[in-house]
Amino acid sequence: DVRLVESGGGLAQAGGSLTLSCVVSGITFHDYAVGWFRQAPGKEHEGVSCIVNEDGSTHYADSVKGRFTISSDNAKNTVYLQMNSLTPEDTAVYYCHGIRTTTAYWGQGTQVTVSS
Repeated sequence: DVRLVESGGGLAQAGGSLTLSCVVSGITFHDYAVGWFRQAPGKEHEGVSCIVNEDGSTHYADSVKGRFTISSDNAKNTVYLQMNSLTPEDTAVYYCHGIRTTTAYWGQGTQVTVSS
């Protein structure tokens, strides 16, 4: 079975930091781009960041550039999202996803709440 298990969400104050983790199993980690989407109440699903494990390239939404950093540990099949300078607008459920060509897998999501 393919599993993407997120952790690290929680409550943070504005200006604070959180680190999300996504442990991936059941797929060849190196062959996938793994990253994060988020869904805030009343807002559209937004792609936050992803890392292409094959070449290490990273991509960020404009809304998080300079604040969030994605990284990957291929030995642990784990992707991390370091989130700094959090704002209330970052409040959302964050979903880990793994994509390869037309195949995509999703985690269950982890809630991030940022208080002002």
